[in-house]
Amino acid sequence: MELAPRKQKILSAIVKSYTLTGEPVGSKTLLNEADLEVSSATIRNEMADLTNKGFLIQPYTSAGRIPTQQGYRYYIDKIMSITPVSQSGRRYIESQLYESADSPESILQKASKLLSELTGLAAVATTPGGDEIRIHKISFVQTGSHTAMAVVIASNGIIKNRLFRCEFLITPEILEVFDKALNETFAGVKLSSVTQPFIQTAAAGFGELSLFMPGVLTAIKEAADKAKDVSICMSGQTNILYMHDDNFLNARNVIQFLNNTHDLAKMLENLPIHTSVSIGNENSRIELISSAVVSTRYEINGSPSGVLAVIGPVRIDYGRMISIIECVGDCVSSLISELIKI
Repeated sequence: MELAPRKQKILSAIVKSYTLTGEPVGSKTLLNEADLEVSSATIRNEMADLTNKGFLIQPYTSAGRIPTQQGYRYYIDKIMSITPVSQSGRRYIESQLYESADSPESILQKASKLLSELTGLAAVATTPGGDEIRIHKISFVQTGSHTAMAVVIASNGIIKNRLFRCEFLITPEILEVFDKALNETFAGVKLSSVTQPFIQTAAAGFGELSLFMPGVLTAIKEAADKAKDVSICMSGQTNILYMHDDNFLNARNVIQFLNNTHDLAKMLENLPIHTSVSIGNENSRIELISSAVVSTRYEINGSPSGVLAVIGPVRIDYGRMISIIECVGDCVSSLISELIKI
């Protein structure tokens, strides 16, 4: 349904005022603040029509109006303008992320913390995923006379390690043999292909050397399994408690859902590739029926990868949230892409 320009102006003014104050918006407020060159009676008629069409609701008799979910959706899709983050703001975001640019996970943990600080909402970020992630390199670090660490470095920059123990004395020369043999076998292999049958086949190919490798191969498989799992970086969950649009029950439901990392990861992975806003019952989870989710995907070398998202009440400044999350997403994309040029 397309609204006439005057109705769009009134809806926009109500959304902005309600976002700012949390109070129902009346015709007098619109007359004073919305620069409408019409009478108060005309504004009331337009508000009544917007209410009948489902864009506004009157919470109680004699009160002003507040936007409905339909009203917010129309505002976001048809009216809202987005002002990009300023150059100084972008430099601040870049500098904060650069301090943690030693691994994709540390960048994403910092990104979630930064998003939470800048928006006042709960923020989440997922590590890079995908079926095409491969083993880039396997390294070994000796930790004792009979123990060492297998370090699996994936093509998406994720690094996972596992300790292993050998009955024989470990020397640098032995680790050098492991390094050469195992990288020849595993480098370039998809993480999803590192299964138990693959490990058994690889062991058979090592001949007598395989007698020295059971613990090493088990450690590599466990590290590869860990590297292919999508992890969640999260910040600002307690912000949910201080959002006065949500009652305690709503806040508790949201926080419980955020702590359910399996279901949260599943929901995040199903979000669109482009920047998106899900409001209320548009969300796939009943726990978010009174919440809004603003999300985007960062890219790695030009391909969409993990998710950045903020979660809060429906009454938020959507334009500002989108500009912040897109700026953080751009910076994360650049840093991780640069980091994994290996």
